[in-house]
Amino acid sequence: MKIIKRVLLFFFLIIFLGGSTIIGIGYSIYTKALKETPLTMKIEQIQSDENYTKIEDLPKYYKDAVVSVEDRRFYDHGAIDIRSILRAIVTNIRKMELAEGGSTITQQLAKNLYFIEEKAVFRKVAEIFMAHLIEQNYSKDEILELYTNTCYFGDGYYGIKEASLGYLQKLPSEMNLDESTLLAGVPNAPSAYAPSKNPELARERQEHVLESMVTNHYISQEEADQITP
Repeated sequence: MKIIKRVLLFFFLIIFLGGSTIIGIGYSIYTKALKETPLTMKIEQIQSDENYTKIEDLPKYYKDAVVSVEDRRFYDHGAIDIRSILRAIVTNIRKMELAEGGSTITQQLAKNLYFIEEKAVFRKVAEIFMAHLIEQNYSKDEILELYTNTCYFGDGYYGIKEASLGYLQKLPSEMNLDESTLLAGVPNAPSAYAPSKNPELARERQEHVLESMVTNHYISQEEADQITP
């Protein structure tokens, strides 16, 4: 019995030390990023881009589609969403693969701003620290606006304006439900869902976006049915 207790204690100690190391490295990545470019400066750089699009110039369909498919409780939680994380863990265990990540829109914004090149496990920790800082300094609408302007849409298009002009030859404000839901699905995996390269996969992803909008009561089933992928 004593041997079993010692073995268990040893494993718990290993887990604790491993977790502490990961958190420590993630925090150092976070502080280094801020030292190189403070958050306010990084945001100002993004907002100064000629293609930066204010949230009031985005169609309601597009904003609803992004929130619905990426982070349906975006306006109800803080920097992280514990329920989404737990759901992702259960899904990943059931499927025996990393099928879901559980990242909030704020965490994804943190990654877009600072941590694209970091290794996943350390990046996740750095994202959490950065997401808390972002939530402390910006409103939810400001965060959503920044997120849509920093997403990569494939084909070299960064931000919703470049994507709408490139793929649709129109401004974001001119997008309808079909176009809004098509582009809302692309940033999840731009190499797979870029409409120019994989139109069928892009439409399959759009179906998922539409289903999520119906489930989350943003649109009716009748509205979704009018879109023909």
